[in-house]
Amino acid sequence: MMLNFKRQLLPLILCVLSKVGMAQEVPVTVYPTPHQLQIAQGSFPLEQAFYVKSGSVNPELHALLSTVLKLDGNKKALPLSVVKSKSLNQRSGAYELLIDKSGLKIIAADDRGAFYAAQTLIQLLKGRNTLPFVKVSDYPDVPFRGTVEGFYGDPWTQEDRISQLRFYGALKLNTYIYGPKDDPYHSSPNWRLHYPEKEEAQIKQLVQEAKKNYVDFVWAIHPGKDIKWNLADSTAVLKKFEMMYGLGVRSFAVFFDDIEGDGTDAAKQAGLLNYIQYEFVNKKKDVTPLIMCPTEYNKGWSDPKPGTYLDILGEKLDPAVHIMWTGNTVVADITKEGLEWVNKRIRRPAFVWWNFPVSDYVRDHLLMGPSYGIDIDAQKEMSGFVSNPMDKAEPSKTAIFGVSLYTWNMKTYQPEQAWIASHRYIMPEAAEAFQLFNTHNSDPGPNGHRYRRTESVEMQPYTQAFLKSLKEGSYSLKDAARLKTEFEGMIAAAKEISLKSQNKRLVEQIAPWLAQFDLLGKAGVAVMGLAEAWNNKSEAVAWTQYLAAEQYLEQMADLDKKMNQNPYQPGVKTGSLVMTPFVKEVLLTIGQQMTPGIGSAAAGLARNAPDQTVLYTNNAKLKSQPLQIGNQAVAISPALETVPLNAGDYFGLRLHPNLRPVALQFNLESATLATWGTFEVSADGLNWIALPVEEKKGKGMATNFDGSTASFVRFRNKSDKAQHLYLKLFKLEVKTRDEADNGVYVLDGNLATYSTFSKNEPRLVHLPKAVQQSDLRLLLSLKGNSATLFTKDKKGKELVLYNGKADYIEIDKSALKKVDTLYFKTDAVEPLRIYEIAK
Repeated sequence: MMLNFKRQLLPLILCVLSKVGMAQEVPVTVYPTPHQLQIAQGSFPLEQAFYVKSGSVNPELHALLSTVLKLDGNKKALPLSVVKSKSLNQRSGAYELLIDKSGLKIIAADDRGAFYAAQTLIQLLKGRNTLPFVKVSDYPDVPFRGTVEGFYGDPWTQEDRISQLRFYGALKLNTYIYGPKDDPYHSSPNWRLHYPEKEEAQIKQLVQEAKKNYVDFVWAIHPGKDIKWNLADSTAVLKKFEMMYGLGVRSFAVFFDDIEGDGTDAAKQAGLLNYIQYEFVNKKKDVTPLIMCPTEYNKGWSDPKPGTYLDILGEKLDPAVHIMWTGNTVVADITKEGLEWVNKRIRRPAFVWWNFPVSDYVRDHLLMGPSYGIDIDAQKEMSGFVSNPMDKAEPSKTAIFGVSLYTWNMKTYQPEQAWIASHRYIMPEAAEAFQLFNTHNSDPGPNGHRYRRTESVEMQPYTQAFLKSLKEGSYSLKDAARLKTEFEGMIAAAKEISLKSQNKRLVEQIAPWLAQFDLLGKAGVAVMGLAEAWNNKSEAVAWTQYLAAEQYLEQMADLDKKMNQNPYQPGVKTGSLVMTPFVKEVLLTIGQQMTPGIGSAAAGLARNAPDQTVLYTNNAKLKSQPLQIGNQAVAISPALETVPLNAGDYFGLRLHPNLRPVALQFNLESATLATWGTFEVSADGLNWIALPVEEKKGKGMATNFDGSTASFVRFRNKSDKAQHLYLKLFKLEVKTRDEADNGVYVLDGNLATYSTFSKNEPRLVHLPKAVQQSDLRLLLSLKGNSATLFTKDKKGKELVLYNGKADYIEIDKSALKKVDTLYFKTDAVEPLRIYEIAK
């Protein structure tokens, strides 16, 4: 059975009209896109033997061509020749490939160009029974193209790097910069020292693998944290380069990024690099141009004044040295205008360090989307372009594929088409499934760099339209069907990738996200079932679907707490921009419709009732700010804009009488918060005492609530003038004061809260007068267990109202005369839930 993901793979196909005879479309797929490719009428069968003159083709190229062609023909067979031509485009990697009835000919600027011609030939033959007659004239737009392993976190493994180098060779990328931040022999404290024997052997292996794939293995040193500007340390850098040269390295870089102090001196950095250029690079005849990463490596961190850091580098640094640049900020799009700005200052085309798809600042996300935001008119403004990938090497190939196509042939680069083509190239056995997974795993979420990417683009209009109709009380069958199909496809995709993918390392690296993706798909199917049942007024079925969706979301939350537990951004987020919020919003919206209140009183369900948890503020801007209420915590929803607080203004929470505060977490993002603000608690809202907090720059917490009788917690502007802050977090962890009575959770019209009962902890709920003698609906989660609901007469005798396993129970008001308390008991050891008691 074929899986329908409602996606069309649009392979990047060059369709060229035959120049001979009848016009005919011949589909040929070559990555990256050649600058010129002409297909003529005619072809050779794969059985065709070619004659190669002895010694005319180097052994490595001969071996590579032998994997796809028969090269054992005699002198009478068609010739295969390789010719070097220095005039060919004057750029390393340029080549021409000619295949016609007279034979096969490769004209190349150098050995790299011949290797690239062979890679094109291999792709021409892929999936075909014949070798077509073609003429390819090709060359790279950007001289240096590839990646920089420059992220923070666990470096790639040896296996990862070898796989990357082979990937680069096949896609005509020629640069790999080795600069993992957590390698102590690349950076402090051991940059002056030899690598241990094991690591030296690994570097030797990588250098050899890079050479086979015509990739420059660039070894970078990062000495700026503790460098001394003296001859001893200049010599130490030179000696380290000599050590690496002895391991086979022929390309080098010096990084001065992410440092402070003496190491940031531009003139001294230029002096060191010039010393290396004159004493090392110029004296070696087989070393590629030196690369440096400056301290001010983006516009946002650069001193705009003339004659400062960048200008000093531009003036003093040898013109042969490349200078790296990340754009207008650390993580940014790359624009022609931005490059022109820096190029004027550094007096050379910048060597672009593009911080995508690196995810060391959002380690709970995968960045699997298209490589867009890179200017196709910026060819002349750059000397090189490298992508900084994720710490997960195999998933990074999706973005690197796009970088390959972009840097080789900018004018033909189309990010979306390149991204679609990458899935069939990287995972042909499950391409549609891989594309669907990547569709919903591309945005990094909110982050300090404020760099966002598109995600779930096709589905966003459906989610928006469906939510709009749902909140207006209507139901779109068309939107619902499309969304349900997408969620079903997500479940199928997660399974297919795991079972069919031949790239086990890739599956291993995305496994936590695949598991989360599967759960999201199941949660989505459940909420669509919930919406359908609610629209059909099938309340019991709707409640079953609600519980199923909630269970999957809880499993997602549990997985988020257990997997990928790095110390920076722990957890596993998938579909975080569109699909996960959509599932939660449908659950919330229908949940509110299912519990419109248990009558006009509903124990004061109205938000201003004295016995409910409410926002407590006298600030006009915040008075309508919603709350996020759960069983363990209550929070004020974050405000996007700055919040002005007049003198004496306050905001905080007033808790239900049966709730007590346990801990407060806050982030108000104000460096001077402690000088003008105070946190306070009160039992009655009249008498206040200061709450001691741990705070730095407006962020902190308070945990000293032990024994507190406080029902009010607030922050107040104690100064005599207006102040401003950002309300990013104001979250109060809570517990019930009286565990026996959890009416606080089951009479609040909020399905995000619930009470529990079990064999050892039966539960009672006092019904408010407005609810007594009414028909009631009980929304429970019994998980297949049997429970008993009863009341008691004046003598304490139990009067059973219900006994069974149903999660949705309706009780006629005739059975509730003079009933003011409901009791719940069960033989189940596992806690069962009471979500809501509603009219």
